[in-house]
Amino acid sequence: MWQVSDVVKKRVIISATSGFILPLAAWIIELVRTKNPASYSGLCNIHSSNPALWFLDTVPVLAAAATYMILRRHYKRVETLERELLEKNENINKNALFAKQIGEGDYITSFEVPSEDDILGRSLLVMRDNLLETTTKEAQQNWISDGKDQISNILRLHTNIDELSYDVLTNLIKYIKVIQGALYVFDDDRNVLINLAAYAYNRKKYLKQEFKIGEGLIGQCAYERDIIYRKEIPNDYASITSGILGDQKPQAILLVPLITDEKLYGVLEFASIEPEIPELTIRFLRELGEIIARTIFNLSINLKTEKLLKEAQLMTEELRENEEELRQNAEEMRATHDELEKSNSKLESKIQEVENAQKRLHSLLENASEIISIYNSNLKLVFISPSVTKILGYSPQEMMSGKDMDRLTRKGEQTIAEFFEALQGKSKESRTIQYTFMKKDGEKIFLEVTGRNLLDDPAIQGIIVNSQDITERKRAEKEERMRSKMQALSENSPDMIIRINTLGQFFYANPMVELYLGIPTKDIVNETLSSVELAEPLSEFFKDAIKKIKATKEKVEGDVVFNSKLEETTMHIVAIPEFNENELETILFVSHDITEAKRIELEVQDKNRKLTESINYAQKIQTSILPDNRTIRKYLPNSFVFYKPRDVVSGDFPWFFKKDGYIYIAVVDCTGHGVPGALLSFIGYFTLNNVVDHDKDYTAGQILDHLHQGVRTTLKQDRVDADARDGMDIALCKINLKRNEIQYSGAHRPLYLLRAGVLEEFKGDRKAIGGIPHRSKAETPFTNYTLQIQKGDKIFFFSDGLPDQIGGADMKKYSSNRIRETLTSFPDLPIQDYHGIFAKDLDEYKGDHKQIDDILLIGIEF
Repeated sequence: MWQVSDVVKKRVIISATSGFILPLAAWIIELVRTKNPASYSGLCNIHSSNPALWFLDTVPVLAAAATYMILRRHYKRVETLERELLEKNENINKNALFAKQIGEGDYITSFEVPSEDDILGRSLLVMRDNLLETTTKEAQQNWISDGKDQISNILRLHTNIDELSYDVLTNLIKYIKVIQGALYVFDDDRNVLINLAAYAYNRKKYLKQEFKIGEGLIGQCAYERDIIYRKEIPNDYASITSGILGDQKPQAILLVPLITDEKLYGVLEFASIEPEIPELTIRFLRELGEIIARTIFNLSINLKTEKLLKEAQLMTEELRENEEELRQNAEEMRATHDELEKSNSKLESKIQEVENAQKRLHSLLENASEIISIYNSNLKLVFISPSVTKILGYSPQEMMSGKDMDRLTRKGEQTIAEFFEALQGKSKESRTIQYTFMKKDGEKIFLEVTGRNLLDDPAIQGIIVNSQDITERKRAEKEERMRSKMQALSENSPDMIIRINTLGQFFYANPMVELYLGIPTKDIVNETLSSVELAEPLSEFFKDAIKKIKATKEKVEGDVVFNSKLEETTMHIVAIPEFNENELETILFVSHDITEAKRIELEVQDKNRKLTESINYAQKIQTSILPDNRTIRKYLPNSFVFYKPRDVVSGDFPWFFKKDGYIYIAVVDCTGHGVPGALLSFIGYFTLNNVVDHDKDYTAGQILDHLHQGVRTTLKQDRVDADARDGMDIALCKINLKRNEIQYSGAHRPLYLLRAGVLEEFKGDRKAIGGIPHRSKAETPFTNYTLQIQKGDKIFFFSDGLPDQIGGADMKKYSSNRIRETLTSFPDLPIQDYHGIFAKDLDEYKGDHKQIDDILLIGIEF
């Protein structure tokens, strides 16, 4: 630090000295110019006469200060870089030390990454965690392997199952560090679990307990054949009948079934005073259970062998006792020895013949095309031939354990039950049934079963059943039936049917081929496409279809026009690939004559085109006559028209008229929709124009009265013989903006007034415009409502298309209630926004349902 300060001082002095040259030169020049002496007084004189010299005098100070600031900043930056370098060196040393500790196997040492930028440190932490996880897994696996080796050695040492049980149990308790344990062996003959060993708190327990399958936790474990692990031990643990009651109440118990080859041989039970038994211990005991079960199985086999050996020894003793008697009879035996030798020789040859016959019988049964079964009087399978493995996939043992009935359908079970019931009552009579059976690989097959009741036959003593797989026969019969049906359908089909192989050779042609192509069927079968003279479009279609089907294995269809024997014919041809064992064999061409259909289709298209053009032109005329949004907004700027015709032209229409300071606006809903409704709309439109143009003093109700009479007159509904009941519904407003007044009158259509969030409804009269009135009942004039407008008032009137629209989850009408709820839910919206609200809500409510009528809704805000 001192060396840096000296350098700074030196450079500041040099900078100041260098900077002093400039003012010194200026003094000399000024002294010479003013002829002042080179003295203190002379310097004072030139400074007073030339103040700029004072600025030059500060140059050395400024130069020294600038040099000092620059050098200071430079050395601070150097110090910062040195400090950062030291920190990085420290981090590198820490990382190197941490890597060394990891390399030496120290995975639990603490290490903190100094910063997020230390990629090496974070990588070392990840590597340490991965190595620690791997080491932990290896340690766990080694622990399991050591435990299995230890117990396996114990299992190999013992031949007595009681000693083995106790030795295995005590070593397991010590190895997995629990306080109590018990081992139960399953007695297959009695179907119970018997306690052979119990150990608790380093003492042998003498418990003699037995549990049935499903009884207590022990029986439950045996029934479920899965581990039971309980950490919540109830206060009345003794009532659980777990088989272990120690000096201290356990906190966790574990029961492990001993199973091998899907067969139960016993249950291990352990209890711990710790709150949990480690998952590693459970995993270890799960793997060890099969080894112990296999050992118990081997010991049980050995015990049975010893029992048989003892019985053999007893028999040997009896033979020795009878030896004397045999010796006495030896002489007699010698006399007959020669005869016996001859008889033995003959017997041996007979035995050999029997053995050969048995081998041949077994071979025949094993490779037979049918299954031979024998059921006893209780309908339990007691014998089944080895051929069952080849036919059904199950071994004889599996079938005899219940698979003969488990793999049946419900109908098959009922059929078998009726089959045996019928056989049990009739001795030596045969009965044959067919049913479906599921093989071991999941394939369903048909079996034909023939049974005979031979319960009285001492050689059989059962019901003998012969079963044969008839799946292929069933399939062949079905194919033959289908082939016969298809042949009959093809021969009598009005379509032209041809079957061609992939090489273009004709295999089949029905009689219609001769009708259309003029070629007898006998002259086309076995010929090829190149050798038969076909119309070129037809031949090209056949060739292209064969090529495409060979590439895609999918059917091809199309229309072909060609000159047939009858006339120019249009055929719709479907080419269907036919497979044999997943290999494309032939292609079936089904050709349907659509000549007449095409002609009719063209005529219909032409008529539809003309009709559509007429309707479109009518729509242009209607659109040009009816007012649009722009015209209405010119006089009522705060308004909207929501208009959705169901068809091109509409029976609903908005009407607008302006005269002498009055604005007339209405929603008109004519009977019907489409073209009929549009024709009525013209009558209503021009009649309204004539009425309001005739007298400006008509009220809204009087306008409807005159419209009613005008429509009746136009449609001749005022005559006695009138039968036309067409007419229209309407909601009409007569608006005077200067007086803030609205007159309203309606025929079946209401007016809604929304004022300060409150909705008020003005109902229209319950009669329509036009129609045939009741002969004996006088008509009343339409009601006229007069309303005073307030700023912010909104009015709405609409046709019945909106409330009558069907939709929603319950297929109900949109309804007027929904319109009122929508208006009161958004009372403060600008009037134009209601158009989007209703458009969106109607679209969501309607969903995929069709629009059933024209829709028109008008809203105005004042």
